[in-house]
Amino acid sequence: MALKLFNTLSRSIQDFAPLDPSGKKVGMYCCGPTVYDFAHIGNWRTFVFSDLVRRYLQFKGYAVTHVMNITDVEDKIIKGVRETKTTLREFTGKYEAAFLEDLQTLNCVRPHQMPHATEHIAEIIALIEKLVARGIAYQAADGSVYFSIEKYRGGGGTYGRLLKLNFDELRVGERVASDEYDKESLADFALWKARVPEDGEVFWPSPWGEGRPGWHIECSAMSMNMLGESFDLHLGGEDLKFPHHEDEIAQSEGATGKPFVKYWLHGAFLLVEGKKMSKSLGNFFTLRDLLAKGFTGREIRYLLLTAHYRETFNFTFDGLQGARAALARIDECLGKLREIAGAPGIAPARPKVQTKQEHAETALGAPNDLLNNFTAALDDDLNISAAWGEVFKWVTETNKRLAANSLSVNDAAAELMAWDKIDSVSGIGTPVETEAPPEIIALLESRQAARKAKDFKKSDAIRDALKVKGWAIEDTQKGPKLKRI
Repeated sequence: MALKLFNTLSRSIQDFAPLDPSGKKVGMYCCGPTVYDFAHIGNWRTFVFSDLVRRYLQFKGYAVTHVMNITDVEDKIIKGVRETKTTLREFTGKYEAAFLEDLQTLNCVRPHQMPHATEHIAEIIALIEKLVARGIAYQAADGSVYFSIEKYRGGGGTYGRLLKLNFDELRVGERVASDEYDKESLADFALWKARVPEDGEVFWPSPWGEGRPGWHIECSAMSMNMLGESFDLHLGGEDLKFPHHEDEIAQSEGATGKPFVKYWLHGAFLLVEGKKMSKSLGNFFTLRDLLAKGFTGREIRYLLLTAHYRETFNFTFDGLQGARAALARIDECLGKLREIAGAPGIAPARPKVQTKQEHAETALGAPNDLLNNFTAALDDDLNISAAWGEVFKWVTETNKRLAANSLSVNDAAAELMAWDKIDSVSGIGTPVETEAPPEIIALLESRQAARKAKDFKKSDAIRDALKVKGWAIEDTQKGPKLKRI
């Protein structure tokens, strides 16, 4: 089955076919962080989604070039530099370092290229010069350079391809210097902003005088520099459709005369406990806030990947607890498979002979079925929720086979190989082993002594005491094991 994706540009689901004549290479650009603060959980939904796209394309055999920009100069950053009385690099460096740490915590594969806007000023200026030369951009009285929507449309360009706009009702012809503006203000937008006193030392020389680039032109210049004037995939949150992505299309195609991006993918908004995330509501969380509450990056990643990317996602703490339980269920199943497959010191269980009917009933858990069903779900516009449904069907059936003692060493090894392929896409990995402190180990030993003495009342009491302290005991063929809960 071919991979099908919902293309915001066509507002339809389409078969994915790369621009590369060989059909192997894929260029993918994802709008990255604006490093003026720590990334919040809504940002991370988009970044984890882009990681899923990259991983799945690679799973399908494509050679992906993944580019994610670092926006290190724009309005909010300059305000932060001014208020903290620091340099641009000092101000953004702290938040960029935190972003990269968080990226690793969520087990996101690092993009192949992470260009910084401040390192591509020459390319940005060159792109603006093309637009000026083609009569689509102009210099205003204050020295700033603006993109003319009227001239672009007059030359045959289509503005409003990602978000339908009613030009009769919108205020056309005004100028907006701000990087972000309301969709009711269909205005000429700044490509180059003339230096003002509030900018301090954040400026560069240009043919139009000292100043700095607008936010939208940065992504066009960097993406085309890294991936070419036309490339396959552009990802981002749905809040970026307008004006950011719409402006990217206009200025890129206005400068080159070529189609900019073939497929646009947009992730839906994230709510927290059913409400829009807001600091004033007290439901604004960074990844670090959630880690401080005792949750792991693995649990957060899993939760962010439970809903389809085009569905508004309600992030809840009950959901995080559910993610913990779901991962524990997967981990327990995998742990038993690893024991059978031949973990050191463990004798594999001898499989019983199955009837034809029993074999048919257990075949649902076969590795090929799991991989095929998982792949079919993701081929359908990256339907990750359906894909997880297939995983848990497999867990249920595998547990039945484990209980029936019907898995051979080779069966278990094959199941684990299938799981490794799936995990190359999901990226949930394995839990970090937590070494039990001495007091917990002492309680475990006391329980074993009680069991040996057939004092089961004491044994049960110790088990309960361990549970209160956050530890569970799993009795295995190898002996009792401690698990963090």
